[in-house]
Amino acid sequence: MTVVGWTDRVGTSTRPPTKGFTTMQVQVRYYAAAKAATGVAEETRELPDGATIGVFLDELGSTSPQVFARCSFILNGTATADRGRLLDEGDRLDVLPPFAGG
Repeated sequence: MTVVGWTDRVGTSTRPPTKGFTTMQVQVRYYAAAKAATGVAEETRELPDGATIGVFLDELGSTSPQVFARCSFILNGTATADRGRLLDEGDRLDVLPPFAGG
């Protein structure tokens, strides 16, 4: 389902309206600084159908935006940095902040 009437631009997007829209659940795992910022290692997030990774980040609100601005992601086992990538019901999203060392 495509949600019309909202924009998804990182840093400027608005939360899509939820009344009258269907939602989906996405499994999210946080690592390192992302885990520290959210206070949880894993959770199920309810998002509007048609949500992207960018919308998910907006849903996190003001929780350490400097951490999430630099994250990369693994969506269903495939690495991505594309915040415009659509999420689907039952997806698994790993949130990976930059790691130091080597």
